[in-house]
Amino acid sequence: MRARPSAKPSPSLVEDHRVRRATSADSETLSDVLARAFFDDPVLEWMYRGDRARMRGGRSFFRRRLDDLLRDEDVFTTEGLAGAAVWAPPDRWHVELAQQLRLTHALALTGTRLPRVYAGFNLIERKHRSEPHYYLAVLGTDPLLQGRGVGSAVLRPILERCDRDGVPAYLETAKERNIAFYARHGFRVTEQIQLPKGPPMWLMWRDPGAR
Repeated sequence: MRARPSAKPSPSLVEDHRVRRATSADSETLSDVLARAFFDDPVLEWMYRGDRARMRGGRSFFRRRLDDLLRDEDVFTTEGLAGAAVWAPPDRWHVELAQQLRLTHALALTGTRLPRVYAGFNLIERKHRSEPHYYLAVLGTDPLLQGRGVGSAVLRPILERCDRDGVPAYLETAKERNIAFYARHGFRVTEQIQLPKGPPMWLMWRDPGAR
């Protein structure tokens, strides 16, 4: 595993893990937190060549995903901005043309890998379940605070809503070790796919009320 860029959390980042909805004012900080959280993620390593490009591309990519999905008010963080769960509500998971255009800068940093990356994204979209569900687009915790329950905490609001309203949830992960974490929250693997010249990904589904 490659070392992540060093960073020191602020006192509020360490001490305050109360969960709240994220706002546009949080976007810049959270995009940096998520870029650090995903620095060793196989998909980002597949997308970007080199540590510097991966951090720049990750920040840009997550900033644009946050800006697109914050408007639905289904992005949750903590008071200390220790991490975030970025959800798309039912029927909003598809990356529309306008969103694709906003992602252009982030994807351009992939350089000669761009055609491969687009092919991978198209594969992921084709495999996406069609029935209404909440889609966990991104879940990440600041590396210095992982293992303290932040991920479980920011997942809770939408999973509780899924159980209350009888709505499934769906996600993809490229880290096999994440499967057990998501299984504890009721997700199960439904399929494994292989990105073009890239890593495997596990597709996971959660029925409402699953534990």
